[in-house]
Amino acid sequence: MNKLARDDEAQLIARSQHGDIDAFNQLVEQYQQLMYGTVFRLLSDYDTAADVTQDAFIAAYKAIKSYRGDASFRSWLLRIGTNMACDHWRRVQRHPTASLDIIADEDEPQTVSTFEALTTTDAESNPEAYALSRELQAIIEQGLNQLPLEQRTVLVLYDIQGLSYEEVAQATQTSLGTVRSRISRGRAHLRTILMKQEQKYGELFPYSQRLSNRKDS
Repeated sequence: MNKLARDDEAQLIARSQHGDIDAFNQLVEQYQQLMYGTVFRLLSDYDTAADVTQDAFIAAYKAIKSYRGDASFRSWLLRIGTNMACDHWRRVQRHPTASLDIIADEDEPQTVSTFEALTTTDAESNPEAYALSRELQAIIEQGLNQLPLEQRTVLVLYDIQGLSYEEVAQATQTSLGTVRSRISRGRAHLRTILMKQEQKYGELFPYSQRLSNRKDS
């Protein structure tokens, strides 16, 4: 589905607030990839991310009458999704039964992100580089998972999903100053983690600088 025009989205939201499930399903179609990609980056488990994403949209439908337009709709949705993902993560950390830190199976659906765009190489034209890019991508994902949850959340929202500082603040219900601080600390922390692999992947590590190259606004 193409990106909705602001007026079209506003109409769908208004219809959803009056109980129009078809209108809400169009909003789900528009934002489900963004929501799933965000939740997956926080939990690193395909099935759990799918369940949390579904629960988040159900919660959003139940709460949509409370949406007043003070924040962007996507940041409002992501606030619900990230809260539920973070709550799930904390429950697992308190009562661990299985690790959420998994290795992606080749048959599992892959989410598209800035990380993947950066490390994607065509397999047929350059199979060796493709293999290295996949390995580098896995290292980056593992590094992201080592960050504290608050830092990982803001990096996922800002550096991967492309939200503005204001939208990240809305989604995480924190101040702009807190968001900027967490992004700065998270980038530095992730860079340190990645650079531990420099001896093996040094020539592939322009990414170690990538997180500080976005022009913040």
